Amino acid sequence: MADKRDYYEVLGVSKEAGTDEIKSAYRKLAKKYHPDANPNNPEAEAKFKEASEAYSVLSDDQKRATYNQFGHSAFDGTGGANGFGGFSGGFDFDMSDILGSFFGGGGDIFGGRGRRNGPRRGADVSYNMQITFEESYFGGTKDVTLKMVENCPTCAGTGAAPGTTAESCKKCNGTGRERVQQQTMFGYMSTERECSACRGTGKIIKTPCETCAGKGRVRKEKTFQITIYKGIDNGQKIVLSGKGEPGERGGPNGDLIIVFYVKPHEYFVRNGLDLHIDYPISFTQAALGDEISVPTMEGTHTYTVKPGTQTGTVAHIRGKGMPNVKNNKAVGDLIITLGVTVPTKLTEKQKQKLKEFAEEMGSDVKEQKKSWFGRNK
Repeated sequence: MADKRDYYEVLGVSKEAGTDEIKSAYRKLAKKYHPDANPNNPEAEAKFKEASEAYSVLSDDQKRATYNQFGHSAFDGTGGANGFGGFSGGFDFDMSDILGSFFGGGGDIFGGRGRRNGPRRGADVSYNMQITFEESYFGGTKDVTLKMVENCPTCAGTGAAPGTTAESCKKCNGTGRERVQQQTMFGYMSTERECSACRGTGKIIKTPCETCAGKGRVRKEKTFQITIYKGIDNGQKIVLSGKGEPGERGGPNGDLIIVFYVKPHEYFVRNGLDLHIDYPISFTQAALGDEISVPTMEGTHTYTVKPGTQTGTVAHIRGKGMPNVKNNKAVGDLIITLGVTVPTKLTEKQKQKLKEFAEEMGSDVKEQKKSWFGRNK
C-alpha cells in the first residue's frame, strides 16, 4: 500500500477538516473527474476512484478514526490492528449512495440521467423569420414550412411494428439502469449506469416499425400560419406553445419560437415607436416657406415649411409612427429632419441674380455674423 496516497492529501484537506469541508472537497473533485465529464480518459477515471475511496473513509466517523490510527493497512488485512479483521477483504461501498447523498440521488451529477426512462419534454424549435418593414407596421399573417420531428404515424411513436408491442427490458427490469460492480484496490465498487441492453429506455423492441426503423419518430414538413402583430420589432419573438417537437414517454411537446428580423426601409428609420425621415427642401422653400407632402407609412402628410427655415430643423407629426405591439392605440411620432439643398449647377443668369441678391443682403449677413460671434465668445 506504499503507493497509495494519503486520503487527506487526495481530497486536499487537513486532518482537522470537518465533515462539511470534506464533503465540499469531494464534490469538486467528483464533478471534475466524473467519467461522464471525461469519457475515455483513464487518468480522470483513476482520480475519480481515488477521491471516492478517500471520501468513503473520511466521511464515516468510525472508518476515519481507524484510518487516522492505522492508515491504509487498516483496510487491507496486512496487520496494523488486531480486532479489525472484518476489513481484511476490503469493503463494498455504493458509489451512487455516496454521490446521491448530495447530488440528488443515483449518482446524478450531470442532468438526471437516472430518470431517462421517465416522461421527457420535447425539444423547442426556433425559426428566424424575415419580414418587410411594411409587414412590421401593418401586421398580418405569413406561412412558414419547417422540417420537424413528429411521432411516427405508423406506430404512434412506440417504435414497434403495428400489431406488436415493446417489451420490458429483462436486464434492467424496465428501469433503464443497471448496477455494475468493479474490483478495485480498495475493494468492490458498485456503480449505476445506462442499461447496455435497452440503452436506457427500459424497453426492448423485437419487431421494429418499418416506417421509422424502430425510432418512433419521423421527419416531416409542417406548415404553420404565423401571426405578425402590428409594431413587431427587430429581434422580438412569439412562442407557439406545444408546437415544437413531441415529448417522449408521455412528456409534453416543446414550443415553436419565431424570432422576427425586419428588413430596413428605403426612407424610414425606426427608433422605439418613432419613425425618422430626412427630407430635403430647396433654398427657395427654406427662405420663402412652402407646403410640402411628406411620406408616411400610410400615404402622405402635408407640412408647412415656415419662411426662414434652417437646415437641420426638426418637426414632429404626432401619431404617424409605429404602433405599440402590446397596445396598438399607443402610436409613436414621425420625426422629420429638414435639410436645405444647395444647387450644384447654375446658369449664368442664375449666378448673376444670386450675386445681386448677395449684394442686397450684405448688411444683413454682417449683422448675422456679428450676432453669431457674440453668442459663441
